[in-house]
Amino acid sequence: MVLRSSFKSCLPLSCLLRTPRAGFGGTASGGLIIQSLSNNVYQNLAVEDWIHDHMNLENRQVLFLWRNSPAVVIGRHQNPWQECNLQLMRQKNIKLARRRSGGGTVYHDLGNINLTFFTTRKKYERMENLKLVVKALKALRPQLDIHVTDRYDILLDGQYKISGTAAKLGRTTAYHHCTLLCNANKSVLSSVLKSPYKGLKSNATPSVPASVKNLFEEDPSLTCEMLLDALAEEYATQHRIDHHITLINPTDETVLPGINDKSKELQTWEWVYGKTPKFSISTCFNMVYKDSVLDVKVNMDVKHGRIEACDIDLPQEWLPPALCSELVKSLIGSKFCPNETTALLSALLRACPQDYELHSKWNLLCENMVTLM
Repeated sequence: MVLRSSFKSCLPLSCLLRTPRAGFGGTASGGLIIQSLSNNVYQNLAVEDWIHDHMNLENRQVLFLWRNSPAVVIGRHQNPWQECNLQLMRQKNIKLARRRSGGGTVYHDLGNINLTFFTTRKKYERMENLKLVVKALKALRPQLDIHVTDRYDILLDGQYKISGTAAKLGRTTAYHHCTLLCNANKSVLSSVLKSPYKGLKSNATPSVPASVKNLFEEDPSLTCEMLLDALAEEYATQHRIDHHITLINPTDETVLPGINDKSKELQTWEWVYGKTPKFSISTCFNMVYKDSVLDVKVNMDVKHGRIEACDIDLPQEWLPPALCSELVKSLIGSKFCPNETTALLSALLRACPQDYELHSKWNLLCENMVTLM
């Protein structure tokens, strides 16, 4: 298959995204292909929200193409402590985002393409969307052994997952989005999507692990631009529209009024962590102090991302009960967050009796408590 070069423009979307609720006049019909100029996960998720909330999809379907800098994206009803290695993500400066759709956790980087299909709720059909993706890939590389499963994944060579899927169904509109692993960093992917946290109990939606493979491993001659072009062309063919990709800036308020407020909300601690379903932690850790090893047991309940109940079990002779009680009292109601806990414990330490050994023990306990987060 010889692909026509896609026509991309940065023309104002105001002539394309016409919807009264967004302040645009008139109506439009047909299909629309949009590609984001941003690699910021929060900005791109905000575009999804904006289109879902503001665009009239009754006579128009939309394909939104986007890629992100390194980020882990969890589903609406998931627990980030259960799904990923938050400590490693902080070290590698990998962002964490919570999307508004359900489903499992995914890793994004520039070697991954994201596709979002927008329709009315009545026209929502994720299987047809995934078949479109497969058809586009097969048109580009007929030798690829790829198919859609009953779980709405796309498999390569019958066993390797190259695409996962999730959806949001509104009252009148809907969107289905999926990933496409092109040349993602699989080493980072596997390490950040492995939770180190022990003793965590939660009713949050768990992800289903799968073996993954990049399309570029199968065919190194592929590029992300080629794949984006192929996907756009197949979408255009099926919807009988011009193979035209409109580039958008997700921070442009003149085109997408209110978009920056949506992006800011998606970055808040209250959304990313505070929307986590209630969970509990029952764990223990060893502390080595002056040639002795101490076993410490910790039980915590966390609701809306905040510590609701806490119990720390350690020998009374090691740390005065009054100090341990003060620690527990301070933790209750605070964010289950290493930064806030570190600041809180540092303030408590300054109020501690000026005793070197006591301070050393307190520091050791606090350091271990922070690692639980």
